[in-house]
Amino acid sequence: RPGTSAGLLLALCASGGIARAQVPINRTGSWERDSLGNQRAVVRVTRQAPAVRVMIPWRRRDSLPEAKDIRIFSSAGERVHNIVRLRIERASADLAFEPVAGAGDYYVYYLHYTGTFRSPYPKITYPPPIDSVNQGWLEANQLDSTGVANHAWRRLPMARTVAMEAVDSFNRMDPMELIAAPSEVAALKIAHPGSRFLLFPEDRAFPIRMRDDIPYRWIARGPGGTFRGQASRGEFYAFQIGVFALGDSLSALSSAVSSLRSTTAVIDSTAIRCFNLGGLDWLGRPFRERIDVPRGAVQPLWFGVQVPNDVPPGIYRGAVTVSAANGAAQRVQLELTVTASRLADAGDSEPWRHSRLRWLDSRLADDDSVVPPYTPLRIRGDTIGILGRRLVVGEDGMPESISSQFSIEMTGMADSSRSILANPMALVVSDRGGQALAWSSNRGDIRLIGPGAATWEASSHAGLVNMTVRGRMEFDGYVALDVTLRSSESIDLGNVELAIPYRGNVARYLLGMGQKGGLRPDSLAWKWNVRRNQDGAWLGDVNAGLQFSLRDEHYRRPLNTNFYQSQPLVMPRSWANNGNGACDLRGNGDEAYRVRCGSGPLTLAAGDSLRFDVRLLITPFHPIDTDAQWQTRFYHAFVPLDTVAAHGANVINVHHATEINPWINYPFLRPDTMRAYIAAAHARGMRVKIYYTVRELSDHAAEFFALRSLGGEIFSHGKGGGSAWLQEHLSQDYISAWHVPEIRDAAIVNTGISRWHNYYVEGLNWLARNVGIDGLYIDDVAFDRSIMKRVRKVLVRNRPDPMIDLHSANQFNENDGFASSANLYLEHFPYLDRLWFGEYFDYDSRPDYWLTEISGIPFGLMGEMLQDGGNPWRGMVFGMTARAPWSGDPTPLWHAWDRFGMAGARMIGWWVPSSPVQTGRSDVLATVYSKPGKAMIAVASWAPDTVRVSLAIDWKALGLDSAQAHIRAESIDQFQPSAEFAVGAPISIAPKKGWLLIVE
Repeated sequence: RPGTSAGLLLALCASGGIARAQVPINRTGSWERDSLGNQRAVVRVTRQAPAVRVMIPWRRRDSLPEAKDIRIFSSAGERVHNIVRLRIERASADLAFEPVAGAGDYYVYYLHYTGTFRSPYPKITYPPPIDSVNQGWLEANQLDSTGVANHAWRRLPMARTVAMEAVDSFNRMDPMELIAAPSEVAALKIAHPGSRFLLFPEDRAFPIRMRDDIPYRWIARGPGGTFRGQASRGEFYAFQIGVFALGDSLSALSSAVSSLRSTTAVIDSTAIRCFNLGGLDWLGRPFRERIDVPRGAVQPLWFGVQVPNDVPPGIYRGAVTVSAANGAAQRVQLELTVTASRLADAGDSEPWRHSRLRWLDSRLADDDSVVPPYTPLRIRGDTIGILGRRLVVGEDGMPESISSQFSIEMTGMADSSRSILANPMALVVSDRGGQALAWSSNRGDIRLIGPGAATWEASSHAGLVNMTVRGRMEFDGYVALDVTLRSSESIDLGNVELAIPYRGNVARYLLGMGQKGGLRPDSLAWKWNVRRNQDGAWLGDVNAGLQFSLRDEHYRRPLNTNFYQSQPLVMPRSWANNGNGACDLRGNGDEAYRVRCGSGPLTLAAGDSLRFDVRLLITPFHPIDTDAQWQTRFYHAFVPLDTVAAHGANVINVHHATEINPWINYPFLRPDTMRAYIAAAHARGMRVKIYYTVRELSDHAAEFFALRSLGGEIFSHGKGGGSAWLQEHLSQDYISAWHVPEIRDAAIVNTGISRWHNYYVEGLNWLARNVGIDGLYIDDVAFDRSIMKRVRKVLVRNRPDPMIDLHSANQFNENDGFASSANLYLEHFPYLDRLWFGEYFDYDSRPDYWLTEISGIPFGLMGEMLQDGGNPWRGMVFGMTARAPWSGDPTPLWHAWDRFGMAGARMIGWWVPSSPVQTGRSDVLATVYSKPGKAMIAVASWAPDTVRVSLAIDWKALGLDSAQAHIRAESIDQFQPSAEFAVGAPISIAPKKGWLLIVE
């Protein structure tokens, strides 16, 4: 690294008692890290001696080095057992040891670790010191183990530390993680009396990494001065300023940046921003961030300058002033040399420039446009129409009626609509006596604010209580109701209740509220519990349904997939009401199935307000695309294209930890190799999608430490741990996530929602434009629907036939808060093309569980099976196979589809009451794929024993003549043997199996 050796030389010459005469270099070495650790000192013994002493100026950032073991080996590999730790401090160490191999080099390993380092979730510890010194060696050399104060040690010959080595460049500590010694920090304070803080400008090439120490680099260079940088025209130039709280703690940092002026031109101050002090959140809302700095801590401030494309080359000068509410301002002069060269992409193609930090404040695709297959909203009076659904808004601003026109087959629209609500939805407020307040309501007009969204507002009054409903509906079926209750005087209320009266024949199935997907219970009592990732439910039938969720203005998306308990739901102050809130669901048969969610008793203080927000999703979102299901065939692995072609697949999902996409959720470091692979796939008519999401982020991300400087905005707070790299370079305050031991890729967990999601949208846009990816494979969703909507828009605008498929592990467990995966991710379903539910799902469950929790059909999606390859017979009654090669080999079934000619076939699922093929049993189901002159019938059994089933076939509906018909099963490898069946004859079906029959 440029300047490293020189800086360290200055450091060691000026560091007083820290090995003044020793000038080790920093470099990389090569050894087996998992037994010896990532760091070592190279010590040279110049002559044979029974014992030597060495000073090691290691300048360690880890705490309590005295509590960690030290191992010493000769260069030939012979271990040294006689080691005496005379003095162990973070800045340096004083050791004595027996040079067992005589003169030569010895390696001192001081951060060796043990644990499950080959695990994707490693648990690593650093062993304590082990006293292995031999008493005879001490006596023979007239030594003891009482420490450096004993004069006996002072007569030993001195060995020399010649180098500090890291196992590779990624693990190097220099220059930004070599700490300043306490004496050096004390001298810095003496040199700047009365200063509450000092500023240290720093180049983007050296991100500030430590928060509790300053690097020695700053001691050698000193604070303040002028920051000098060089930028191209059009570049977004990033730099940083470290704020060191020299005296007491600092409160409420702020900054002011002047314009940059040359002799002929000006770069206006509006082109310069500080990312740490605020920006635009994921919804495009401006925010300010308060930053306090504890005494002795360092706060990095990252700045960016957007250099105009047409600015004349030259030297531009200005200043950055940093202030604290409790401290005098400090200033750093800026000197930016703008060259004649231009960067067309602001520097984004080279991540080391940190130009992409400006993506954090992006509003790309944050608009009210519509994406296919959806249609613009239609407003007629009180009615809002969207694709296949209608909502009528009542005078109180709540839904008066909701209907769906999707056919029960889910392949198109029906002639008539189906009402989801039996009566209007209402917010019922009652007094302590249980008497409901009588609202007087007035609603304004419904306003179309873009092709994809409409809004309205209504006011209601009842005595002292006022209710305001601000509604918004979007093209995908999303409805936001922001409900505010206020009172002019303090009032005691008995309950605030949301009443949703579903039609009983619509509310057939339930997802959520602690229930696995499937048939809804006759009644359900539910209460808020922060340990449960549950704030609502979906109730519906295959072609009509409604999800509701209950929130307030403090809603924060919780973490998911193993991390829910680290950042759970923020209980809504209104609905949860300190544990008093609850929901009651009950109904019988086809009568109304009523959902009542209430707050319980509460007091509305004078002038206070409470938000009783409701979020709705009207389902289905769109018809299922059966032809896409038959024609889109996944190969879920990064392999040569010939391998993909041999399986007959045409869509490749490329995971991380692969040659072209090595680092998890940071697919930007090998764009050339990725682009070449994708171009070759396109030439063969294949599409390529990549693993890329925001749940966690690789430690290899170029902006990793810049993002860490934002406190808890991007990365979740946590107890640390995990891989050795994370523990050694982050120390604390993070949540360790996925780790790939083969390539040493370690990640930490992101927060549930943040500006990183703006970056994600921009990153996807860059990949689609510059690399040519055809879409995303998302492994559980770690962002909200607003981001998924923007993601879909970016892909549609950049790629001819983009795809997003979602894999989910079953979230119904303690770590994930017993969440229904389909209910949890339902807000994202409008923008997906395929589901892969998935890992840990139980394919022995009932058909109603398959239908609602796995298949996606009630929402307009289809999918594949994963866990243990799924069940191919049951999968076929939902149009599902496994996914090659991850969960089996679906190639034989694909071939069977092609021989039949599935393209254009009409799918009539087992859930269709008028299906032309009936089994007469609820535990043996049949789905029909009908074409002119023939049909394919998928039959699968959930019966515990072998059963014989006679198919009741409506020949007229199939367009076939029973007298001429033949029923056969063709041979399909690993699925069924060939067979012929007489019309009307019973068919034997083994448990958990079935048949794929051709009727023609």
